[in-house]
Amino acid sequence: MVEIRYFAAIADAVGKDRETLDLPVGATVADLRSTLSASYGADLDKMLAVCAYLVGDELTRDPEAALTPRVDVLPPFAGG
Repeated sequence: MVEIRYFAAIADAVGKDRETLDLPVGATVADLRSTLSASYGADLDKMLAVCAYLVGDELTRDPEAALTPRVDVLPPFAGG
C-alpha cells in the first residue's frame, strides 16, 4: 500500500488531497502515473508528466524511481 498525497492543481484534478493505492512492492513512479491515468483519464497523464514526486526524502522526476510508503505529487508552482 502506498499513500499518495496530491497538491495544488493535481489535488483539484483528482478531487482529493490523498488516497491509498495498492501498488506492488518495487513499483515505480512510471507505475504510479500509469495507475493514476487509468483511474482519472489520459488528461491527467499530461499533468503528471510535468510533476515532481517526493519519494521518501528525494524529489525526483525519474520514472524509474522506486516508490516508498508515501509519495507526494507536486505540480509546478508559480510565484516566489
